[in-house]
Amino acid sequence: MTVVIAIAGLGFLILIHEAGHFFTALAVGMRPRRFYVGFPPALVKRKHKGVEYGLGAIPLGGYVKIPGMHRPAPSDLDMHFGSALYEAPQLLQPIERVKRPLAEGEFGSAKAALGELEAALVDVQLSAGARRQAKRGLGELSDALGPDAYWRQRTWRKLAVISAGPLTNLVFAILLLAVVYMIGIPSAASRRVDAIESKTPAARAGLRPGDTIVAVNAMPLRTFEQVRDAIQASHGRALVLTVNRHGQRTTLPPVRPMKDGNRYVVGFHPTIVRYKHYGPLAALRLAGQDTWLVTKTMGNWLVHVTSPANRKQISTPVGIVRTSSEAVKQGYRDYLAIIALISLSLALLNLLPLLPLDGGHIMFSIVEGVRGKAVGRAVYERVSMVGIALILFIYVIGLSNDVGKLTGG
Repeated sequence: MTVVIAIAGLGFLILIHEAGHFFTALAVGMRPRRFYVGFPPALVKRKHKGVEYGLGAIPLGGYVKIPGMHRPAPSDLDMHFGSALYEAPQLLQPIERVKRPLAEGEFGSAKAALGELEAALVDVQLSAGARRQAKRGLGELSDALGPDAYWRQRTWRKLAVISAGPLTNLVFAILLLAVVYMIGIPSAASRRVDAIESKTPAARAGLRPGDTIVAVNAMPLRTFEQVRDAIQASHGRALVLTVNRHGQRTTLPPVRPMKDGNRYVVGFHPTIVRYKHYGPLAALRLAGQDTWLVTKTMGNWLVHVTSPANRKQISTPVGIVRTSSEAVKQGYRDYLAIIALISLSLALLNLLPLLPLDGGHIMFSIVEGVRGKAVGRAVYERVSMVGIALILFIYVIGLSNDVGKLTGG
């Protein structure tokens, strides 16, 4: 059940990201063609005011289709109508009549010629696959030549639509962190163990939920802070925990603490005995500070991403779900905080200036605004190949890290 809740949380963050694009596009007159909860194929769909709303079969996040993301080019017809032309050579002239004005930038003439091509397709015999592909091509080109096509819009409209997704995740992260501060954050912990993380020194030593740590290396301790400081002072050297278990003192086998960032831990969570609550304004201020701190940390991480330590921190949805599901076990406060940080990470990573990420589209929109004309699809595709290669490279590293953690490597 915890894994299901973790997946649902990640899916919700992707959904609100896409919803940000969708509603902003509607607001600036760039009517999207589709908006799905989940990914296609559709289980249920309905068209309303030119927008197809649907429930996707793949229950992760959402999907929005904005018309005409790229300036149409003659090569688009080769891609969409190649099979149809092979089966019906008489379509050559209608196709060429669309290609020529596209090459010359006469998009009004191309729109009229596209109508002639659509009529010509009705009169030819085609296989089901070729006709389906041609029909899809007609829709794509019609959208790209329409007045609400993305590539034809003024720069501020394009920037608003593309940046709306990451900004939605950013705002959601701040608001959710503020909620966590309002419902209360731990201000005091006891020596009593609340939970044990799997495959950690605490688990290997046999520490159990309900144990109360009374000594470290035979030195009596009275507060959680003293326990924490004793573990930190070990600097990774083996230590022995003594616990009170069901009224009996028990000494556990020695274990070496593990390094977690800049501190040493053994892998247990203490029982929280007191929470501190904040008002809305203070909570928003603290949430904003946390957001800025995470943003700076991530910026530093990106600058030094090639270092071995930073490479080990890369994760994929596999690791995100694992971390979220562990947070669910600790309680709803930890889960909400993790979801907020994941939402912030999605916002910041999507703003990287790489296609096909939102940051790449923002960068190209600015370039097009300066040039005064749209960049051709071929340029988009070449730059996207570089971006996709880099993203896949990072993804493979993250997946390797996640698999290693799952298998204990």
